Amino acid sequence: MNNMEIWYEFLSWFPFEWAEPGRMLFFKNALLAIIVMAPLFGLLSTMIVNNKMAFFSESLGHGAFTGIVVGNLFGLVEPLLSAVLFAIVFALFVSVVRVRARMSPDTVIGVFSSLSVALGIFLATLGGGNFNRLNSLLIGDLMSIRPWEIAMLAGVLLAVFLYFLWGFNRLLILSVNQAIASSRGIRPFITEMLFAAVIAVVVTLAINWVGMLLINSLLILPAAISRNLSGNIGRYTFIAVLISLVAGISGMIGSYYVGSASSALIVLLLGVAFAGSFLLARKVN
Repeated sequence: MNNMEIWYEFLSWFPFEWAEPGRMLFFKNALLAIIVMAPLFGLLSTMIVNNKMAFFSESLGHGAFTGIVVGNLFGLVEPLLSAVLFAIVFALFVSVVRVRARMSPDTVIGVFSSLSVALGIFLATLGGGNFNRLNSLLIGDLMSIRPWEIAMLAGVLLAVFLYFLWGFNRLLILSVNQAIASSRGIRPFITEMLFAAVIAVVVTLAINWVGMLLINSLLILPAAISRNLSGNIGRYTFIAVLISLVAGISGMIGSYYVGSASSALIVLLLGVAFAGSFLLARKVN
């Protein structure tokens, strides 16, 4: 019995019609993918929010979109590799310009973000090309995920967890004061570039299933909610991952019954949780 069969067998114990043996395998695959991706977004969101990189992570979604278009343009059956490479180059290039340009970082990111998405649309429609086949990239299609892609995401989750153990404190110190970080042997530029590359890889891999319009919400809201509820770093990380996981599973199952896009419902649930955490934080304070 392989891993997916074990997963299907486990779900068959639940009293849902979609959980019955042999039924709705694509939905069961999508549910497992969410369980793998949610902690991934939760961990990254804490580092993105701490380092004030919300706008930057959104721009990477645009870079990933263009990378996928480039892969399709060259006729690649699986344009994922070209998309990852393009997104990494895009992230590193924006990081370099952001540090060296004589203008605010959000202006630099806005320029490259808009140019990237414009380039993607231009290439997709060049010569009368049809953009309809790329519409799924806007909102994602979790139901299309395949077992080997779930395994790949699990490997990425492990890699990001190891990176988190190594890089979280470095990024935290860097977000407080660059001089202090440098005095402790932390190289600000290299640390930020590596983090940008990690975000680029995750965004690119997830965009097919989560969608360009929604992926940044999943990378921001878990940590934003957790920050309202906890001032302790360990608890802050735990709550962000837990909130992401609960919203992911609830949104996935809920989308089956209401007939909506799962990623959109997940983001809405996170939005409700953020409103609740904001009101709770105000009441406590």
